[in-house]
Parts: sequence; C-alpha cells; structure tokens
Amino acid sequence: MNFEEKPLIGMVHLKPLPGSYFYQNNLDNVIEHALKEAKKLEKAGFDAVMIENFNDVPFPKTVEPITVASMSIIAKTIKDEISLPLGINVLRNDAIAAYSIAYSVKADFIRVNVLSGVAYTDQGIIEGEAHKLARLRKLLPSKIKVFADVHVKHAYHFGDFEETLRDTIERGLADAVIISGKRTGSEVGIDKLKLAKELSSVPVLIGSGTTYENLPKLWSYADGFIVGTWIKENGDTKKDIDLERARKLVELVEKLRKGQKG
Repeated sequence: MNFEEKPLIGMVHLKPLPGSYFYQNNLDNVIEHALKEAKKLEKAGFDAVMIENFNDVPFPKTVEPITVASMSIIAKTIKDEISLPLGINVLRNDAIAAYSIAYSVKADFIRVNVLSGVAYTDQGIIEGEAHKLARLRKLLPSKIKVFADVHVKHAYHFGDFEETLRDTIERGLADAVIISGKRTGSEVGIDKLKLAKELSSVPVLIGSGTTYENLPKLWSYADGFIVGTWIKENGDTKKDIDLERARKLVELVEKLRKGQKG
C-alpha cells in the first residue's frame, strides 16, 4: 500500500456471524452481503477493503473458532473476487485470530485495537497483544502489515497518549498507527492527530469520523483514512454502503492528491 498516496480504506461491516447474539442462521446471506459491499468499494475507487465483525455485539475479548472459520470463508470469497488489498479486524481485540485469517487467505494487513498497553472497555480490561502476535509472525512469516490503534475508540486508557504511541511503535512493532475519535463515527481530535504525526516513525491513519466535509482539513495530518460510517446510506452505520457517497469521497481524495502534487 502506497502511503504517499494517502490510501482510502473502506470498511465492510459484516452481518452478525455464527455464534453471535443476532446471527440469523444464514451464513450464505452474510457472505453474499459482504461480497456485495466489497465490490461497491472497488467500483467506487477505494484503495483497500477491510472486513470487521462489527455486528457481533456484545463482543468478547477474543473470539470463538466459529468466528474465525466464518470470517476466513468471507475473506477468501472477497479476496478471490476483488483486486484490492484486503485487511482483517477481529473485534474486540483478537490479533491472533486476525493474523491467522489474514495468513490463511493471503490478506494484506490486520487492525489491532490494543496492541500495546491496557484499555478499560465495555468488555472489561483489555491487555496488549503485541508479544503473542510477534511470536505468531515469527512462526508464520508473511508480508501482512499490522495497523495498531493508539488509544482506541470505545475505551478509557491507562497511560498517556504520547507514551502509548511510542510503545505501540517501538515495543509493539506496529507497521502503522491508527488515531480515532471516542466512538464509531466520531471525528478525531486535530491536536492528537498532529502530535501523532509529529512523533510517529510509521504511517499515521485516521480510524474514525472522516467525512466529505472534514477530509480537506484532516488531509495534511494523516497518511491514510479508514472510512466506514460516512459512506453508508445517510451516514448511518447500520445501513449498507451507498455507492454514490463512496464515489463522492474518492473523487475528493483524487482532487486532494492532485493538489498535494502541485
């Protein structure tokens, strides 16, 4: 992924998976919907796609084997049908499951909500996964990149932002860091984003709250954008991706890239 181009990564929020509370006992429908959403992102001109078990509420800290199996099938289906780089995020914080799925289907990157440090969340206390993930990456070498949140959304954090950022990169071995607002769809704070960009030795991605309206303001402070909420119908996270909104955001990114090149 070329971070000089500031890639636009689109989220595919999976329908409830087998084993989750809201699962509707139709995995084929889940797979079909995920593929349809991924194809919209490709058609709109996004640079990458990431799948996430977004609707498996309430989330466990780590997932059951049926979740890994289901997400692997979905990821492989998407990987075979679209040409974009593919990412995996397994909520709430299952880095081992995410890497295992990515390795099995030859995906390109994973997102880890808490790679380093401790977060206080609605799932309880979540501890960093860096050591376990590093061992697995050593055992199963690949080109899969690790994108790690710093002070992830939907959480309170032990440790200040600057030190967590440094630890996530230097001790957690993140390939890129993700900075988000407080909740899904919440805009990131500019001061926090500026600090991350100033201190980080790896690419800095925005992980929530990017919209058509605020993207020009955020553009110079980030190396990439993960977008889920704004590209949905009426900007409603629970709706499907709106192809026209997705295209509109891509067109804006293309204009900003041209302006950046002078």
